[in-house]
Amino acid sequence: MIRVIHYGLGPIGLGVAKMISKRADMQIVGAIDIDPDKIGKDLSELLGDRQMLGVKVTGDAESVLDRSRADIVVLTTASSLKKIKRQIVQIVQAGLPIVSTCEELSYPPAHNAEQVEELDALAKQHRVAIYGTGVNPGFTMDALPLMLTAPCADVRKIHVMRMQDASVRRLPFQQKIGAGLTREEFQKRVDQGAVRHVGLRESISMIADSLGWTLSDYRESIEPVIAAADVTTPFLTVKAGLVAGLNQSGRGFVEGKEQITLELVAYVGAPQSHDTVTIEGQPNITSTIVGGLHGDIATAAVTVNSIRRVIAAPAGLLTPNNLPLPHWTKG
Repeated sequence: MIRVIHYGLGPIGLGVAKMISKRADMQIVGAIDIDPDKIGKDLSELLGDRQMLGVKVTGDAESVLDRSRADIVVLTTASSLKKIKRQIVQIVQAGLPIVSTCEELSYPPAHNAEQVEELDALAKQHRVAIYGTGVNPGFTMDALPLMLTAPCADVRKIHVMRMQDASVRRLPFQQKIGAGLTREEFQKRVDQGAVRHVGLRESISMIADSLGWTLSDYRESIEPVIAAADVTTPFLTVKAGLVAGLNQSGRGFVEGKEQITLELVAYVGAPQSHDTVTIEGQPNITSTIVGGLHGDIATAAVTVNSIRRVIAAPAGLLTPNNLPLPHWTKG
């Protein structure tokens, strides 16, 4: 029985907790969140379960983080590594390993190279692993294309296209891609860093380093996708002519040539969602997940399926390209 503490109970955190609550091989022993509307409630109330779990949500992390009662912490609080660093240190100093959905933690050398040595040393000092994962980054645009290069004698270029109908995603995701904004509002929020997907640089850096390529340049662009007709989701309505979502691309260059291209096209009402990996090499490979992976469900699942790997992993700051590929197991 793996005993789990959940730190952060937003939509993704609750998604992970709901999956774990249904498993016979895992037990939730703690729940932490700063939302006053959640503190004091039994976690089952937030999960919509009738059967009480007997786990009260608390805002006092220190009172819950105890190695004697837990085996691992699932950290789902923010996308920025700098914002969650204090939480990471607190958890590690309690002697507990971490699996987190923080996008920047999936491959810290990309944006937070100055943090790598410190966090790795801290994890080794306390003999635990720190691991960031999810569906993107963590799988679709990095671990999956890397796995698909296994039968290749040579690789020259990698292209990943992730097309998503954001209508089925949670409200924070729809807001993060700018759904419902005017063009002017969209550009303003892009400039502020409020509208964007976090993780393309992490994925490109992970691929390049894994393949032995040295990036000479990295470029990223974000453009609005405009709704041609009114689109209504469970959370909002986008009128025709307003922004329905975004087209964001990251491009990695090696010796001045574009060799890694990641495209995320996510907007409400997008037709034919799919995830397609194209490898130019020997042999050429194209692999498509028809219908695409549901980002929220897949992120929660990848996180849950990584738990056993992280507990068994050597101490240190780990990334999806240096941990054995996780997979589903019957709970």
